[in-house]
Amino acid sequence: MANLNWSQCPAVESVPGKVSGAWVLRGTRMPVSAIFENIEVGANINDLMEWFEGLDRDQIKAVIAFAARSLDRAPVTM
Repeated sequence: MANLNWSQCPAVESVPGKVSGAWVLRGTRMPVSAIFENIEVGANINDLMEWFEGLDRDQIKAVIAFAARSLDRAPVTM
């Protein structure tokens, strides 16, 4: 996920001093990386909503969709 340009995803933000400037769901302290780490071990959106208070289902879906669309793009070579 580090190679994605998260600044193009309106569902996330990076604020200096907030979770060490990591990309988080906008208005939360939930790192984007934690979403994918949990999905990797078998969690689904309902699990995330249950385990982490204050998350917005649409934000989670937007982050997943953004990552999927980004992976569909042809890589830029230099």
